[in-house]
Amino acid sequence: MLVHAITANTAYEFAADVRTGLARSRQKELPSKYLYDDVGTALFEVISHLPEYGLTRADERLLRRHACEIVDHLDSPVAVAELGSGSGKKTRWILEALSRRERTFYYPVEISRSALAMCERELSDIDALSIVGFEREYLDGLLEVAAHRQRGQHLFVLFLGSTIGNFHRPAGIEFLTEVRRILEPGDSLLLGTDLEKPSAQLLRAYDDELGVTAAFDLNLLARINRELDADFDLGQFAHVARINHDARSVEMHLQSKRQQTVRISAADLSVEFFEGETIWTESSHKYSREEVFQMARDSGFACQTQWIDDQWPFAENLLVAE
Repeated sequence: MLVHAITANTAYEFAADVRTGLARSRQKELPSKYLYDDVGTALFEVISHLPEYGLTRADERLLRRHACEIVDHLDSPVAVAELGSGSGKKTRWILEALSRRERTFYYPVEISRSALAMCERELSDIDALSIVGFEREYLDGLLEVAAHRQRGQHLFVLFLGSTIGNFHRPAGIEFLTEVRRILEPGDSLLLGTDLEKPSAQLLRAYDDELGVTAAFDLNLLARINRELDADFDLGQFAHVARINHDARSVEMHLQSKRQQTVRISAADLSVEFFEGETIWTESSHKYSREEVFQMARDSGFACQTQWIDDQWPFAENLLVAE
């Protein structure tokens, strides 16, 4: 088994994104991808086991129950690329089903090196599986995978969990359209979408009693301190989860407890916060079942099949490139 991490220098981009997001005159914000450093990745693994957060378990249930059926929809030979693999635990069901049919090449694409390492450890016991990991942004990694595809080989892209929900709706369509441009007709995408559910249930999921989600959110400020030589006082910020009914989403914010000034040396930035002001760190959009079919059409796919979890409303959607 080969694990080959192709690294990218993201320090400059991180500083630039922090400077742009925190210099906004109205709503300050930071890209949610920066939540997932080594510490953030480990904290999210804990979140996925919390009783309030049923999304990951729903994702895993569907993959476990329907892996063979999903694989039966795929033409051979096939190579698997996963955008944001995490630990690879829930991907096991798909890869085991595929590797029983044919030798399988799996390409996890991650911005977290520790996640790629966890993925290797988690999946190293699967026979007839080769792993080549790319430490890249999603589209950059997928472009590299596509460049390595063999003649006649079909690409099967996994975009699991609720990651598409982190995009604003128009940006989500744009992202899926970019994925489609990289693929060839007949290639496929398994897209996870969290479905609409009561606000109280969502707030519990994104602001748990133990405070793990708060620690996950606050770690973004700690990361800026560590990597960009900033002086955020984490005790002066609080994690806040909000429902945005118009956008049909849950938003995560970090709220300043007082008026304060934060200096970020590597970004050449000094930021003023007033009491109650927030940094918007993540959105998680929720969808209707029917909406997914329209998203597919708008981005150049056809939604061929949809599987729905009966305990936590969540869908796995098999999209085929037209």
